[in-house]
Amino acid sequence: MKIVVLGATGLVGRAVAATLGPRHEVVRVSRSSAVRADLADPASLEALFAEPVDAVVCCAANVPLRPLAELTGEQVLDDLRGKLLGQVALARLAAERLPDGGSVTLTGGTFTEPLPGSGLGALVNAGLEGFVRSAAAELTRGLRINVVSPGWISETLEAMGEDGARGTPVAVVAEAYRALVEGDANGATVIPR
Repeated sequence: MKIVVLGATGLVGRAVAATLGPRHEVVRVSRSSAVRADLADPASLEALFAEPVDAVVCCAANVPLRPLAELTGEQVLDDLRGKLLGQVALARLAAERLPDGGSVTLTGGTFTEPLPGSGLGALVNAGLEGFVRSAAAELTRGLRINVVSPGWISETLEAMGEDGARGTPVAVVAEAYRALVEGDANGATVIPR
């Protein structure tokens, strides 16, 4: 398959591209790569489909931790535009442009317990999971859509000086994306462990 990995310069995106690379043709996309796209700029997503592709994986999305008391209306809108609405726009374009049997895999997020500053992220991630569940029922031509919702990544925790054992290794997270791209799940939310 020819697979676009959006966010391929980030920790998860690099791991996903490396996991898919030996078995598929991977097009690595980021805001700074040869093929550029930005979820906050839906028009830039058109470039992902300049040539035919079989699957799209989005690892580009994140919502920073921000205390509720410090959130501004513009920050809320920016995070909604990027992670939520950007991935919805990507999925919509993919549904129009992927061949029969194509696959879209998005990125959500999950935490086992509420975390200070995670309210907006929780809103966005719950929205993505609901969108994927419902959109799967509307797709035709054998198209599939799923979402991977990792919690903390071990390597991220370690880079922050925290105990990496509290997270999931990036290689395990990358395998969850690979399984969704190569499998037959549709409308699923996968929490890698």
